[in-house]
Amino acid sequence: MANKKLCELPNMNKDKIFADKKDKMSDFNFGKETASVFDDMLERSVPFYKEIQRMIGEIAEDFAVDGTNIYDLGCSTGITLFNIYKATKKDVRYIGIDSSQDMLDRCRARFSENNLTKEYSLICADLNNEVNITNASVVVLNLTLQFVRPLNRDQVIKNIYEGLCENGCLILIEKVLGNNSDFNRMFIKYYYEMKKRNGYTELEISQKREALENILIPYRLDENKDLLKRAGFAHCDTFFKWYNFCGLVALKSSSQSQK
Repeated sequence: MANKKLCELPNMNKDKIFADKKDKMSDFNFGKETASVFDDMLERSVPFYKEIQRMIGEIAEDFAVDGTNIYDLGCSTGITLFNIYKATKKDVRYIGIDSSQDMLDRCRARFSENNLTKEYSLICADLNNEVNITNASVVVLNLTLQFVRPLNRDQVIKNIYEGLCENGCLILIEKVLGNNSDFNRMFIKYYYEMKKRNGYTELEISQKREALENILIPYRLDENKDLLKRAGFAHCDTFFKWYNFCGLVALKSSSQSQK
């Protein structure tokens, strides 16, 4: 089931949010305007986006356990959660959490149009505040943690760890910094070249970069791994890496939970 076509809303709106010159740049937000074009924004801005979605689905299928919950934290319009739904055969409950009601409205519309038959819940909540995670076999943070304030990230990961069942996993996809300034500049250059190939102009790229400057704060890959280790995850591996993007999977083993 994991190789089925990814779910897309019909008549997907094209991202033109930063196409016109703005006199004053406001911080990027996840409100109604962004929600209306977010599917297109992700597909054109995230390298190997569809492959990452497929990988998340097959990893989730291997870790999903009957009678447990699968969480997508920062679920936005529900693409990832729906693709996990298609990929998993287990009797699980799907829970999407996002701080934007506009995103959740799009998510709910997606699920309604696709006639989901398994139980799911959509919750409006900010990960910067404590969010309850319980009975989870799989938790996904897909390009979400980078928007959580750094002072709160340890607590977010700790809450996930404590809410995971034995042998449950956390799937973490993040934009990351290079290990030194030279690599970092190179990777960012290659990333912007990818965005140009996908139809974004120099103006769109520069204005979005400015809008994200104060709210998207990436860590290095090793800093993300240290974050997972501090929370209690002893086993972590990289399943995806493309310049300044990475995917990690971390395991809460039964031996760990008994300590």
